[in-house]
Amino acid sequence: MTTAQQDRRKNLTTAALMAPAALWLLVFLVLPFIAIIVFAFGERAPEGGYQAAFTFAQFANLPSRATAFWNTMILAPAGAFICLVVAYPVAYYLALKADRRYRLLLVSLVVVPFWTSLLVRTYAWMYILGSRGIPNLLSIIGLEDVRLINTPFAVMVGIVYGYLPLMIMPLYVSLEKLDRRLIDASNDLGAHPVTTFFKITLPLSMPGVMTGIALVTILLLGEYLIPQLLGGGKVFFIGNALVDLFLQSRNWPFGSAIAVTLVAVVVLVLLISMRLAWRIAGTRQVDLI
Repeated sequence: MTTAQQDRRKNLTTAALMAPAALWLLVFLVLPFIAIIVFAFGERAPEGGYQAAFTFAQFANLPSRATAFWNTMILAPAGAFICLVVAYPVAYYLALKADRRYRLLLVSLVVVPFWTSLLVRTYAWMYILGSRGIPNLLSIIGLEDVRLINTPFAVMVGIVYGYLPLMIMPLYVSLEKLDRRLIDASNDLGAHPVTTFFKITLPLSMPGVMTGIALVTILLLGEYLIPQLLGGGKVFFIGNALVDLFLQSRNWPFGSAIAVTLVAVVVLVLLISMRLAWRIAGTRQVDLI
């Protein structure tokens, strides 16, 4: 068999293996998104839904949902940053300090919350932050009228709790691959542990940092459940606006315009994260997905 025939067979094998996934993405991702783009340039039908047209009026009307955009653009990155601050020490301990005999068990405990539905866990936080939870305990020590539920604070608590494992795992993978001889060399040369961390550990773990931030931020940009339950309708995200427009107002073109804008923002966040990761890591061999 010639080299050309071998290459052709490899290409056919690769195409056959990728075909099911490619077909799945085409049918359930690409084609629906094309439909959303078409809807975005249409008009709302008198009875609701979509009416064929070609207009930019839906995009011009985006400022009417500015509150949802601002809440999302502020709370999503803020939630990702808080997740990073909380997750990094946990991932650092798991990767570099934990006993190897118990490391797998500890990593498994990080994943355990995913065994329970996010809806159930969020309802639990509704009780904890509600009037019969923490505020009731605070009233016993004299702190009356403390309101936690239906506030940005409650939404942020839910975000950190729900998305923390997704931040820990990329950090753990990045730190676990770190060459510990570099840390040992820094310690042998008399560097302070803080200096070692900021000069060696943190820079070498930046691919994991950027992966975690990008992953959590992108998911938060489309979050609906946590703001709806813990925000009580007072803290709106873009996801809440989309549900309102598609299912209640039945303004599909305007909802599609918001969805297209959200996808553009997600792509922009991903590109910026990749460029930052490449620049910091000094290589393009950085995975963000």
